[in-house]
Amino acid sequence: MKEKLAKLALAARGNAYAPYSGFKVGAAVLCGSGKIYTGANIENASYGLTNCAERSAIFSAMSAGECKVCAIAIAGGKDECDYTMPCGACRQVLSEFADENCPVYLAKSGTEIKAYTLGELLPYAFGGIK
Repeated sequence: MKEKLAKLALAARGNAYAPYSGFKVGAAVLCGSGKIYTGANIENASYGLTNCAERSAIFSAMSAGECKVCAIAIAGGKDECDYTMPCGACRQVLSEFADENCPVYLAKSGTEIKAYTLGELLPYAFGGIK
């Protein structure tokens, strides 16, 4: 499954709108229903209004009625040889819909993938309603 998510994240990266940073990111989330949702980062001249790929994918899933994220893959960077970590805001949003054991895959390609858990990336997460 991680290879499939990685390939979808890489494809979603192609939909990124990043004219200011040139830093394109794509994400794919596997939800509890078994469906996969993708997202890309969308920049804005007012940087605070920019939305990351991870949050775009998660918000798309939740808007479609999903309630649990089971895994996420992220692909991005200016150099296609980079692994891209989720930012702090994305880690916090992910923690709202996934547990600490949720796999977070960082994809350089469809086969070059690093794996972490959300708990490794966000220990002591601020908890909401569960």
